[in-house]
Amino acid sequence: MAKIFKNVDCIELYVSDLNEGIQYYCDGMGLKLLWRNEDMVGLGMENDITEIVLQRQRKQVLVDIKVESVDESIEIIKEAGGTVEYGPFDVPIGRCAVILDKWDNKYVILDMTKGRYVTDEDGNVTGIRKE
Repeated sequence: MAKIFKNVDCIELYVSDLNEGIQYYCDGMGLKLLWRNEDMVGLGMENDITEIVLQRQRKQVLVDIKVESVDESIEIIKEAGGTVEYGPFDVPIGRCAVILDKWDNKYVILDMTKGRYVTDEDGNVTGIRKE
């Protein structure tokens, strides 16, 4: 039996305005700004394992699960009876795919094969560091 899931990478939440989202979640609830780009903001929790990602693209909550390799994980998921709704596709830090399990639960798998975001002191993404 293959063990493909490493950890929950993030929970994606929709916000209409990233700055208002930062104010609500950072100033109001104590999360810390880790990174930001034009459409998304990564916020850190106390344990620094799982992020809250605020995004403006989709009005739905998604859970992103980290895997070693999206392409290899897709094959295992299909063999188990899951399907790929969308992808795989490249993202700045690696690859993603949107998955449906046998009960139509939707989640994202993500690998970080290209590295991690590098940010300036304000959390703006300035590059990618290969791990």
